[in-house]
Amino acid sequence: MAKNTVEVCETTMDTTAEVSRCLDGIKEKKDRELQTWVNNQVFILEESAANNGRRTSLDMFKRSQRNFISYRENNCRWQYLLIAPNAGAPVAYKKCYITLTQYRIEELTNLDK
Repeated sequence: MAKNTVEVCETTMDTTAEVSRCLDGIKEKKDRELQTWVNNQVFILEESAANNGRRTSLDMFKRSQRNFISYRENNCRWQYLLIAPNAGAPVAYKKCYITLTQYRIEELTNLDK
């Protein structure tokens, strides 16, 4: 899904600046969607901890989410730095960010199945 929306930005926008602005909108939407799934998982794990008295899975999930945020930032930043100062560097960063965020959303979505 993220790929399609990124492709829409790239095919319908005329300039790098327009593509970048379009990707900003997708990035914000994906951040909100991810936060919803993270909140859902925290809620489930908090309920479990309240029932069984063990918080280890909740603590580890929170750690994994912090690690994901750090990984995503570093992984996308090196791609940005590789291209910088080219005008396409922000676009590369945002595409990376959107893609990794979508992968994390899919991972969290599949936990409920």
